[in-house]
Amino acid sequence: MAITVKTPEEQDKMRVAGRLAADVLDMIGEHVRPGVSTDELNRICHDYIVGELDAIPAPLNYRGFPKSICTSVNHVVCHGIPSDKRLKSGDILNVDITVIKDGFHGDTSRMFFVGEPTVIGERLTRICHEAMWRGIRAVRPGARIGDIGHAIQSFVEQERFSVVREYCGHGIGRQFHEDPQVLHYGKPGTGAELVPGMTITVEPMINAGRRDVKLLADGWTVVTKDHSLSAQWEHTVLVTEEGYEVLTLGARDRQG
Repeated sequence: MAITVKTPEEQDKMRVAGRLAADVLDMIGEHVRPGVSTDELNRICHDYIVGELDAIPAPLNYRGFPKSICTSVNHVVCHGIPSDKRLKSGDILNVDITVIKDGFHGDTSRMFFVGEPTVIGERLTRICHEAMWRGIRAVRPGARIGDIGHAIQSFVEQERFSVVREYCGHGIGRQFHEDPQVLHYGKPGTGAELVPGMTITVEPMINAGRRDVKLLADGWTVVTKDHSLSAQWEHTVLVTEEGYEVLTLGARDRQG
């Protein structure tokens, strides 16, 4: 699939979809607490996306995925399927939201602490958040995909964590996943060139232990091989003439 450059009108639709996806994460935060099941979080998000936002939850039935959101707990790296398992204090949780509005996708994920986090859970989550922003700050016209990956990898490894390599960010627009692939590791000056109008996701997954992962028998859930904690943050980003615009900021950050 070729890289798509969005027209100004399409960029406006991407802004709307991105803002709605962020609104779902803003909404669900107060429901993340010990004792709640990830299936319940899925139900709340589904009802909000369909009923309040008049949008479509993109993951539902995407290549057979059975739920409307992804919920990845502790050592789950990505694509965790909501279930009746209940969260407990000390868990770290990634909630990954993608909505479709007027034919365009907004994709974002955020880490949540269930009760009080562990020291390692808090640090991993904080370093991952900073790594995402270092990757985003590398976005500008003329930069390369490898510049994003290098900014993330060099920081994460300096902090003695590891970067997952099997899963990556991607172009996004009318399609959930478009070119280019946005690797979270790499060398500066390599990969596709960024041009104004491109929309991509920056979504590093980092592990407290080794970077090795495995796919479970359900065909979706990815976990760390060594059972160490994993964290992920994600934003959808537009390449602008001057640099970048983050399309999935939460309400608090949009006001800042």
